[in-house]
Amino acid sequence: MFKKTVLTAAVIMISSTAAQAEGPYRIGITQNNVGVDSYQTTYESAFEAAAEREGNVDIVVLDAGGDVARQIGQMQDLIQQRVDAIIIWPTNGQAVIPAIRQAHNAGIPVIVTNSKIAEAGLEYIAAFSGPDNVQQGVSSAEMMCDALGGEGQIVQIAGQPGYTTAMERAKGFEDRLAEACPGVELMETQPGNWNRERAQRVMEDFLTKYDRIDGVYSGDDNMGVGALNAAKGADRAADIIFIGATNFAVGYDAIARGEYYGSIYQSPVDDAEAALQTALDVLAGEDIPKMNFFDTPKITAENLEEFDRPVF
Repeated sequence: MFKKTVLTAAVIMISSTAAQAEGPYRIGITQNNVGVDSYQTTYESAFEAAAEREGNVDIVVLDAGGDVARQIGQMQDLIQQRVDAIIIWPTNGQAVIPAIRQAHNAGIPVIVTNSKIAEAGLEYIAAFSGPDNVQQGVSSAEMMCDALGGEGQIVQIAGQPGYTTAMERAKGFEDRLAEACPGVELMETQPGNWNRERAQRVMEDFLTKYDRIDGVYSGDDNMGVGALNAAKGADRAADIIFIGATNFAVGYDAIARGEYYGSIYQSPVDDAEAALQTALDVLAGEDIPKMNFFDTPKITAENLEEFDRPVF
């Protein structure tokens, strides 16, 4: 029997009485900010579904709401509950290290999901599971170079400041851009905070400031479509190449319409399932790599039909 009970607005308990030979395990997860975008919402649902299929896993699902202090408190609560393992989607890759170290010292393995923590904390985690965000930035830069023919002026709309995923995607993009096509000038970067409306306002400012913009790189398609909407409103979209990382349904549709050049295909379902499986492998004593990346290929109009439309 699988039962889901809401304990508070931020806490969900899922339990199963179908204990198998191994386990049952009790695993806690503290997420970054489920309400900020549909990727994280889909991830949470997929994580719960994966735990239900296992049949021998009790999970405590928490949401930090983007608040570092709240996430640290959730980590401490999970440690006090003596869960078997903790999965953390870090709100800030540096600030959460003391809490991760506390769990490590308490003998509770910690699996970091989706967004890496700072290098100083790696000795305290059992494993990382998620996308290679630096490589996503690299791939996006290569698409931008191809689309512009090696020359042009572009702007960047990054994710949440201080958030590891945002920093890694930006670094991968900027480093590869300078190496692969030095004729493309990155004029300015501003944060869009993973929010479509915020990104649209950022792009509106860019369009006012720059008479010429040949391309826009956004940290995900949610922000990328916000930028596209701003350019449409200014009647300048036809002159601009739009590229994002993490393909959302709105980005997929925009590629199909020919309004959006390309993105990086990343599944929140794969992300969630990989995190849970990594935690179970750690608890089972399996010999697994410290860093576990799942594949995130480039997606453009040329190969769009090879990929399912995202559900988020």
